Amino acid sequence: MRNLWVRPALFVLAAMLGSGVAWAQGRGGRGQGPIAGPPHDPHDLTGVWNMRGFAGGGGFPGAEPKLTAFGEELFKQAKSSNSGEYTLEDTNDPVITRCFLPGVPRIYLQPFPWQIVQTPKEVIFLFEYDHTVRHIFTDGTKHPEDVTPSYMGHSIGRWDGNTFVVDTVGFNDKTWLDRAGRGHSDQLHVIERFQRVNLNDLELEITMEDPKALAGPWTTHVQFQLHPEWTLQE
Repeated sequence: MRNLWVRPALFVLAAMLGSGVAWAQGRGGRGQGPIAGPPHDPHDLTGVWNMRGFAGGGGFPGAEPKLTAFGEELFKQAKSSNSGEYTLEDTNDPVITRCFLPGVPRIYLQPFPWQIVQTPKEVIFLFEYDHTVRHIFTDGTKHPEDVTPSYMGHSIGRWDGNTFVVDTVGFNDKTWLDRAGRGHSDQLHVIERFQRVNLNDLELEITMEDPKALAGPWTTHVQFQLHPEWTLQE
């Protein structure tokens, strides 16, 4: 079991994240593909999950997004240390240099596990990284018209068959979409579709829309593996 981290050690943590090193966390490393499991309830997403594989270079898998001129300028200004082009001294990654929350969907690229907790009125995402929390309201709550911009946005969720759909708006413009340095505006809209394909595997489709920074919707997929023997660490 890896050692517990305290806040004074966050710079060391940032250095590891900035280097793009796949951290096995002392928990047996990462899985390498879906594993068939016993019957499961597809509407039960609870448990501790960890990303399968690692996003080398800091980007999401699949095709890169098409950017607007504004988005291209943001990307040009970014100095990501995850690809090795910039050092930790040179980077302007807001997670490393300003201790900002990663935002959505970048939070999934942080190499730490996260936990899903389901209640009658909301689904709660608990991330081990910086103890970040997301509240996804499932009680019919609507996005407020005067939503206060935030790093993780305002999220509402619903079931579409066996797929849990999360709609998030209300972002500020202080985060990157990924660890490669693709920025966004406060018009960012993120749609996440979670599907538990078997007992051990959770599939996530992410679609990002931002008329100011993205020339069109950007869709990517991420896979997570269940770890029932794990608990989130400090």
